[in-house]
Amino acid sequence: MEMQMEFLRQLPTPEKLKEQFPLTDEVKEIKEKRDEEIADIFRGKSNKFLVVIGPCSADDEEAVVDYMHRLSEVQKEIEDKIFIIPRVYTNKPRTTGTGYKGMLHQPNPEKEENLLSGLISIREMHTRIVKETGFTCAEEMLYPSNHRYLSDLLSYVAVGARSVENQEHRLVASGVGIPVGMKNPPSGDISVMMNSITAAQHEQEFIYRTWEVKTTGNPLTHAIMRGYVDNYGRSKPNYHYENLRLVYEAYKERELENPAIIVDTNHANSGKQYLEQIRIAKDVIHSRNISEDIKGIVKGLMIESYLEDGSQQIGEGIYGKSITDPCLGWEKTKELLGLLYEIID
Repeated sequence: MEMQMEFLRQLPTPEKLKEQFPLTDEVKEIKEKRDEEIADIFRGKSNKFLVVIGPCSADDEEAVVDYMHRLSEVQKEIEDKIFIIPRVYTNKPRTTGTGYKGMLHQPNPEKEENLLSGLISIREMHTRIVKETGFTCAEEMLYPSNHRYLSDLLSYVAVGARSVENQEHRLVASGVGIPVGMKNPPSGDISVMMNSITAAQHEQEFIYRTWEVKTTGNPLTHAIMRGYVDNYGRSKPNYHYENLRLVYEAYKERELENPAIIVDTNHANSGKQYLEQIRIAKDVIHSRNISEDIKGIVKGLMIESYLEDGSQQIGEGIYGKSITDPCLGWEKTKELLGLLYEIID
């Protein structure tokens, strides 16, 4: 029997889309400079603390760009200690495969899916953010074959908890040329995450977008601790000192390059109780401040934040309020970034 797929239309290749929506030399220079600064943090050449922060999903270009402008003003005030990488996540994993899958699928969350329009929308939004704010951003690598549509714009990639065991994600991560954070899987099994980091740090040969490709390995692949789910489906944290120490030891055993942890303050770590992110962020900084080992390996935090506190249903139409996971609103975000600046040693 033939595959039960209706082929709707052939989409442009990343090369064609990049030709159609090219970047200016200024944008390219901004990315190159930021990529170097971020790499220095992971290599231990810079003591700046990374904060990967922004909406759970970038669902509305105007609200997202507004948020980025506000964030860029705060960055100027704290740049001697904190380096911000904004989250601009335009494709979202869905546990049951239903619901809003991000701007890539639906440029307008209230309208039908349109992936051609989505590809153009996400490229234009990312470009606009660089031009207007000087930020290059973070995305989730949900679909590895799509990475090249934005590869000339992104400075950071996260591989999600459900994807971290996937062979293709690991292989592609080995060749993207920017830091890749591997989240621990929902089970909390740290060895799965460490295996993923190991695979991505090694050179690989595989099929990618109809090409046989070879990579040199990605020494900036690292761990993201996002909490886990127990056998009864309950969220459990893994940001505590003892958890961080275990990952520190796992890195030593494997002799991996540039040992690093980013702590995700939301998801299972907070039980999706978004206000808990503030307390969790402070707890992680405390762990760093009492241990040189932890200070050396915990390079940053991942925080979900938008213009308005909480979340809403699609169609409610509240400007700058998440339509996926609940986020910290702007006032609390600004306050938290100021607090982190004060307490980071």
